[in-house]
Amino acid sequence: MSDQSHRPRKPARPYRRPQKDPVRMLAFEALRAVDERDAYANLVLPPLLRKAREKEGPDKFDTRDAALATELVYGTLRRQGTYDAVISACVDRPLREVDPPVLDVLSLGAHQLLGTRIPTHAAVSSAVELARVVLGDGRAKFVNAVLRKIAQHDLDGWLEQVAPPYDDDPEEHLAVVHSHPRWIVSALWDSLGGGRAGIEDLLEADNERPEVTLVARPGRAAPEELLREEAAVPGRWSPYAVRLTEGGEPGAVDAVREGRAGVQDEGSQLVALALANVPVEGRDEKWLDGCAGPGGKAALLAALAAERGAVLLASEKQPHRAGLVARALHGNPGPYQVIAADGIRPPWRPGSFDRVLMDVPCTGLGALRRRPEARWRRRPEDLEGFAPLQRGLLRTALEAVRVGGVVGYATCSPHLAETRAVVADVLKQFPRTDLVDARPLLPGVPALGDGPDIQLWPHVHGTDAMYLALIRRTG
Repeated sequence: MSDQSHRPRKPARPYRRPQKDPVRMLAFEALRAVDERDAYANLVLPPLLRKAREKEGPDKFDTRDAALATELVYGTLRRQGTYDAVISACVDRPLREVDPPVLDVLSLGAHQLLGTRIPTHAAVSSAVELARVVLGDGRAKFVNAVLRKIAQHDLDGWLEQVAPPYDDDPEEHLAVVHSHPRWIVSALWDSLGGGRAGIEDLLEADNERPEVTLVARPGRAAPEELLREEAAVPGRWSPYAVRLTEGGEPGAVDAVREGRAGVQDEGSQLVALALANVPVEGRDEKWLDGCAGPGGKAALLAALAAERGAVLLASEKQPHRAGLVARALHGNPGPYQVIAADGIRPPWRPGSFDRVLMDVPCTGLGALRRRPEARWRRRPEDLEGFAPLQRGLLRTALEAVRVGGVVGYATCSPHLAETRAVVADVLKQFPRTDLVDARPLLPGVPALGDGPDIQLWPHVHGTDAMYLALIRRTG
């Protein structure tokens, strides 16, 4: 037997402790919170970013790091369906058998490879290093193997492999290519009522990061003050809107910090403005926001009411959300009241109000660009759960308004089951009502459809997909 002890030996590689990358660690922690606690990224990210800045210091975690962490989280969540299809093609087991933390690391790596300009080597190595830290060496090898397979093609190359041809199954093709559940693709397509171009533009708009939009609350702040902020430009449609075109940190704006302005999508501003501007017959003294939480529309309505000598009652069922409403309205120049009350069994008398806004709870399919995780949580059966509540709240609103007054039924969903179907069903019980054409109340806003109701769209108006129907009591 030969003596192998004299064979040359490779020197052992020195042990290297896995290095923590604060940006990838933060993104991973955010994704785990979204998955484990059903948290929302827009609520989880700010405290994580503050914690990282405090822990690492501004030299090791600056604004560019915060921007990258934000992009990794939101980009991964938006494209989750597409990345799941790609990862599934690169593993030898169903995705449900892959541990969720491993899948989160793989998804982060897939987004860096297919959805950013990060070089391939850096994307793979950073994801593998993250896996070593949070998963251990064994599963880091699995992550490395899968990501190297993913790196063999760009996004278009993978879509050719994992998405069925459009002609064979158009809804599934769009679902995979644009990363939306199939049932949502179908529902949005029905709501649009148009051809392929419209639905593709809408789905793509859902995957774009929206600008931060501020509202200058009348009597408390002027748009000109907000326009002095860096990269601030006027809103497209609302006279009170200002857009921060490069993202920006709203909390750093004095008027926002002081409550004189707020963060509010321009679609929500338009809903409040339309209700405030529709003519009413007779007095115009008492306004109601019957589902006021968290307070954005209520704050704008209260300010507009104060300019006319009217009073807003803001009602919200959940006490903690009523507290948010009170905070948003604090400092309003005119009188107002905030109460915690059930909108289905309200404490006010019938016929008490001149204007009523009922912005009802819904699936939130109109705000998927802001809450990308919602598309993966919602199910078709959720519509059945919301239906009785939406109809009940609209009935309450129509009972609360006086003859000659106007109700605004609003929802942040374009799903026909939450919009026109609700209005049509409830109005059968209230024959002495008229639908008011809302389109002239939003001068300059294009493509508002055939009326009399309004459906806004991200890809057309740059807003959330807000719906509004204005209904006048005639008897």
